[in-house]
Amino acid sequence: MKAVIVGTAGHIDHGKSALVRALTGIDPDRLAEEKRRGITIDLGFANLELSGPAGEPIRIGFVDVPGHERFVRNMLAGVGGIDLVLLIIAADESIKPQTREHFDICRLLAVQRGITVLTKSDLVDPETLEVVTMEVADFFMGSFLDPANCPIVAVSSKTGAGLDQLKSELARLAAEIPAKDSTAIFRLPIDRVFTMKGFGTVVTGTLISGTIHKDQELQLHPGGKRLRVRGVQVHGAAADHAIAGQRTALNLAGVETTELARGMMLTPPQMFQPAQRVSVTLDLLRSAKPLRDRARVHFHVFTAETIAEVTLLSAKQLQPGESGLAWLKLDDPLLLLPGDRFIVRQFSPVITIGGGRVLDAAEQPRRTRAEERLAFLRTLAKGSPEDALLARVSRRREDGLAISETVAETGWLRSRVEKLAAGLVKSGQLTRFEELLLSPLIVESLREKISAKVEQFHKANPLVQGIGKEELRETLSLREEVFRGVLGSLARDKKLQVSGEIVHTAGKGVVLRDEEAESKAQIEQAFAEAGLKVPLLKEVLASLPVDKVRAQKIVTLLLRDRVLVKLSDDLVFHRNALDALRRQVVAQKAKTPKLNVGSFKDLFGITRKYAIPLLEYLDRERVTRRVGDERVIL
Repeated sequence: MKAVIVGTAGHIDHGKSALVRALTGIDPDRLAEEKRRGITIDLGFANLELSGPAGEPIRIGFVDVPGHERFVRNMLAGVGGIDLVLLIIAADESIKPQTREHFDICRLLAVQRGITVLTKSDLVDPETLEVVTMEVADFFMGSFLDPANCPIVAVSSKTGAGLDQLKSELARLAAEIPAKDSTAIFRLPIDRVFTMKGFGTVVTGTLISGTIHKDQELQLHPGGKRLRVRGVQVHGAAADHAIAGQRTALNLAGVETTELARGMMLTPPQMFQPAQRVSVTLDLLRSAKPLRDRARVHFHVFTAETIAEVTLLSAKQLQPGESGLAWLKLDDPLLLLPGDRFIVRQFSPVITIGGGRVLDAAEQPRRTRAEERLAFLRTLAKGSPEDALLARVSRRREDGLAISETVAETGWLRSRVEKLAAGLVKSGQLTRFEELLLSPLIVESLREKISAKVEQFHKANPLVQGIGKEELRETLSLREEVFRGVLGSLARDKKLQVSGEIVHTAGKGVVLRDEEAESKAQIEQAFAEAGLKVPLLKEVLASLPVDKVRAQKIVTLLLRDRVLVKLSDDLVFHRNALDALRRQVVAQKAKTPKLNVGSFKDLFGITRKYAIPLLEYLDRERVTRRVGDERVIL
């Protein structure tokens, strides 16, 4: 069944709650104080099932809002997720101050459809009703409530006059409204929190996107607490799940009511982060005063409100009726995504002065200049989704932007990000390494930097094969995935060669000077001739014609090439001697399957100083296995 959320709007005592009650049979005024005072103070809810023009069932969820100027903040908490508005005007009073303010709020929130309802039609004569209708039509001309496209319906909640026509118009418009995307990432702004006997903690809200299932895990923002859905209700009836556009109640496990409040948001876990710095387009009402840079305002979005400081990015002052780009610093962190609509109200006196659209709520990258940020926001404000993705990747520079990070920044489904990225990679506008997206210009710059660093290392260390991968990455301060991807591209193009953990220029060998080559030959000869009775390494190095540092690098080179094998800090053996040792031990198995330290020393004519390290070497090489004080030849 299609679900549509309808919000009421209008001046106090113009009959909003009475109309909802007449349409649904449900009293939206739930508070004792509301019934005692006869005015709506907080949000009220009701539902109605209608048949569309083709007979299709449609469930209307009403959000009834207060009309008094003192409760506009409560009104704002209810209109953020509506699909259609009933702008209610009493026929005996016509347009009043809150009529204008609520209308402005609906326009700023980009509500696209609505019906103008003239209530209390039984209190005026036909001529007065006609005059009021003309006044209203003139007031709404050119807006989303222009009578050329949206009906004006006169009703009486008392006599029932006009209610059938209103239901018919509601059904027609509701059928035309595009269904909210139930496959999108779910977000539920909380508007009520209470305890229900036998159930525990319950929250309600209008599900603005996605689907929520029973037993699903959620995350609460701000705060990050993980919760579980114990039960789901949709428009007052138990359900297995709720979809976008439905009034939803969730019975939550793992949380107390004291930990929850109106304005919080429920989302999938480990996907989004609340923000306190938000980039926006800001629209100022014609009726507002000029808005100066650094002004403090009341900020309202969905069911949340906080104080924000406005930094204007393209002017020192925003004039009435103008729009501009701005940066908002929020007193409290809120979960916001690009496209979210908001309202700003003057700090004092508190009146609605404007609103706008969120462009970006992601953490700002380091070293972002003001002109770069402005260009970035202009792209987000007017560019295509492809332009927006390119801009988001570009501003991350050498860090790149992961697919999961793109989802977190935009709220787009992963499948949509993948599709956009694939097209941009194919056209050469993006480069992708695993999950990471980068600008091709950045990739080319990094290729040059990495190649230059390797070449620089070779010049400074001619006796070393190459630089370690981790050392290379750290010298460039690169994200691991970026480094791995760029290095891989250089290796594929045979610009660099990766040998294990060592990176070197392709075809580059170690270049030895005459005295270094002589020293290398001298070291190798000393250990080759010694067999198993090797000299101490420090004694060999002391006899060389090169300094200690270069001598050690030559040894490192010989150890890397496995010409020499190091068994302890000062015991190094030639590879040929160890190979001969292995062959002799294996041959010894035909005479005796076991060896001990004494027999090993006698067999090879060596002292214990050499015997113990060599036996341990044979154990490691799986030639022998120690059993007590003996070695079994394998």
